[in-house]
Amino acid sequence: MPALKKTVMTVISAALLSVCVANPSGAVAAKDKTNDKQPTPTGQMSTVGGKRLGDVGTQVDLGPGAPVLPKDLSGRSWIVADAENGEVLASHNAHWRLPPASTLKMLFADTVLPALQPKTLTHLVTEEELAGVGEGSSLVGVKEDHTYTVHDLWLGVFLRSGNDAVHVLSEMYGGVPATVSAMQRHAEELQALDTTVVSPDGYDAPNQVSSAYDLTLFARSGMQKADFREYAATATAEFPGEKKKGKKRETFEIQNTNRLITGDLGVDPYKGIAGVKNGYTTHAGNTFTGIAERDGKVLLVTVMNPSSEESHAVYKEAAGLLDWGFAADGKVTPVGELVPPKSAVAAKGSQPAAGADKAEGKEHAAASAAAAGSGSGSGGIRTALSIAGGALVVLAAGVFLVNRRWPLPDLVRRLPRR
Repeated sequence: MPALKKTVMTVISAALLSVCVANPSGAVAAKDKTNDKQPTPTGQMSTVGGKRLGDVGTQVDLGPGAPVLPKDLSGRSWIVADAENGEVLASHNAHWRLPPASTLKMLFADTVLPALQPKTLTHLVTEEELAGVGEGSSLVGVKEDHTYTVHDLWLGVFLRSGNDAVHVLSEMYGGVPATVSAMQRHAEELQALDTTVVSPDGYDAPNQVSSAYDLTLFARSGMQKADFREYAATATAEFPGEKKKGKKRETFEIQNTNRLITGDLGVDPYKGIAGVKNGYTTHAGNTFTGIAERDGKVLLVTVMNPSSEESHAVYKEAAGLLDWGFAADGKVTPVGELVPPKSAVAAKGSQPAAGADKAEGKEHAAASAAAAGSGSGSGGIRTALSIAGGALVVLAAGVFLVNRRWPLPDLVRRLPRR
């Protein structure tokens, strides 16, 4: 019997070993189940833009011939929308309030950029203006006791996500607290009600949150502004360096950290991309909002905090959603919409926006002056290469969006006449 028992055990062991070798999927299966453990919203989400956008999980209505959504989407929250008509083609926890990281800089730029004109305006940076930059922040290399143009500083914000540039521009606008207040007012004007602004640069701060839905609204609003479009689509630029005594001030090249514009190991530049902003912090994880055009169709996508351990997952998931959105055009039923600003809604009903004059303050005045100078119906939008104050390189595929006729009529902010 002992010999027989030994033989049986040997056969069983060999059989088990052969199964493990032939199908070593135990670890893979466990990894495949990680999405089951992905955090989900715990409270009720907003329904701005439609009831479905307040529901937990993926929302999509596929019609005949529509492609299925990409596999292995791991973002805690994401959204795909038509930038022009505002239709939301698909979403996942669209109104989940999450830390936004540097994608909040889209709101910062949309709020502050119109007020700091002309872009050739110069500013001498002080030590105090850089004192509030958070530890470990992304920086473009702004130095105290050096002079920069507004144009230089915006390049630092859009390309290098420089918190140092954000703080200097905030001080030029009236100080960080004033900037934060203006950003919050502007978010409310855009009906981005998931957003609470604490810092202008998106640096991790208690209670600072936004959502995939709100970030998409910020991008859509920002793209109405020619300067915003040009900066967002810029791949590389020259930035002023330190000035050494007796020598001409040198410059150094900065590159856009948006990998769908510049590419990177494992990430190809996305055809038709024209911005807009990426971000990363410890609490936010990776975040990204992008806009791209294909055959005249313009889509916006936002992805927040993918759990995938794959390198550059946020860009790959965003690119996959853009591909899906272009392929699904006309084959899906929208699950919601990107709402227009409050003032645009009020103007449509021939009613003034209550308190709009006080709410917007000097940014309204600057935007009004800019609108009066250019005309909302004008097609004479400058190319990024014609911006004064520095040579820009714009990704060729994004030129269509940079130079197209914007703004969209339904999105024009109805500013009070002065």
